[in-house]
Amino acid sequence: MLDMKFVRENPDIVKQNLKNKFQEEKLPLVDEVIELDARSRAAKQEADDLRSNRNKISKQIGALMAQGKKEEAEEIKKQVTANSERLAELEALETELSEKVTNIMMVIPNIIDPSVPIGRDDSENVEVTKYGEPNVPDFEIPYHTDIMERFDGIDLDAAGRVAGNGFYYLMGDIARLHSAVIAYARDFMIDRGFTYCVPPFMIRSNVVTGVMSFAEMDAMMYKIEGEDLYLIGTSEHSMIGKFINTILEEDSLPKTLTSYSPCFRKEKGAHGIEERGVYRIHQFEKQEMIVVCKPEESPMWFDKLWQNTVDLFRSMDIPVRTLECCSGDLADLKVKSFDVEAWSPRQKKYFEVGSCSNLGDAQARRLKIRVNGENGKYFAHTLNNTVVAPPRMLIAFLENNLNADGSVNIPEVLRPYMGGKDKLIPER
Repeated sequence: MLDMKFVRENPDIVKQNLKNKFQEEKLPLVDEVIELDARSRAAKQEADDLRSNRNKISKQIGALMAQGKKEEAEEIKKQVTANSERLAELEALETELSEKVTNIMMVIPNIIDPSVPIGRDDSENVEVTKYGEPNVPDFEIPYHTDIMERFDGIDLDAAGRVAGNGFYYLMGDIARLHSAVIAYARDFMIDRGFTYCVPPFMIRSNVVTGVMSFAEMDAMMYKIEGEDLYLIGTSEHSMIGKFINTILEEDSLPKTLTSYSPCFRKEKGAHGIEERGVYRIHQFEKQEMIVVCKPEESPMWFDKLWQNTVDLFRSMDIPVRTLECCSGDLADLKVKSFDVEAWSPRQKKYFEVGSCSNLGDAQARRLKIRVNGENGKYFAHTLNNTVVAPPRMLIAFLENNLNADGSVNIPEVLRPYMGGKDKLIPER
């Protein structure tokens, strides 16, 4: 959420940002919110004047009563009554206008970084760098669920009977591999100085609206019926929410946390054939990283965060690339975002396995995460990035480590988490 003062003083910048994000339908909101804010501030000023006057008049009445001037005091009391009625009207108006201003400000997107490429959707995202040589073997690579089935490692039919589409049972070595990747990612981030955390898997609505836009919330979140609780779509939500309504001492920053959690997503809409199996699902597990830092340090942390994911995948010999998200592909709270994509030898193209975002002070402003600095208080900057999210990551892993005989190589870094195994041998 933008600072109202900034919107008031820079309406042209806010409007141009809307055009850059191809959200022209929101342009009238800028003038509307400025007008509502002016009315709100005028109502507040009048109310403050009346409150100040009330104190003066009360003293005046007391003095008149002490002098025995009862009639004069009674006349002034009538003015107090009238002022009280007007004050009640103004307080109600303040509340109404403040709510309208907040509701509009919640849908006006954050100002994107000047370096973000202008584009309408993800088809216009820009490749930044490739890491590792994409490999296409001289044998056919089966679909990922077919690979898993050779190890008796997945049961989608049983999951469908138990929970419906978009769920899965992972079994045996494939389930163990899934857990090994999560455990390795946890230790990888701890070795990089991040504090490990297992957060709440449900959060209240004020945290949800603090960390994401209404559109994202509707598309992603599962609501717990009868309670003010939502299942998290990513542990970033509860990890950033950890700092709600706090004032952090500047010398305690940055806060660098890495978290494990299950994640739950509606995944609305139709998806292509390549998104069958465990690519796009309602439930998965993930290792995440978040940073809460000083504003001037957020660009540096942004580069560190996406590089962590690249380094993790490269340590398992999986080729990856980074894409910069264009303006139209950025969620409303984001200032800048990179996707990390892994190479799929079967599809002969890259696909997304992680997303790194700098949200500036948008989440901090909504959640009231402030920093007590040398020159006063200010809002922190927040960032998040996927370390690894199996089982989608397993697609890239299995395809890039598959051998012609159907066996799967285990990279050296994962062997301690797989009981020392250097290879998985299919059951059939």
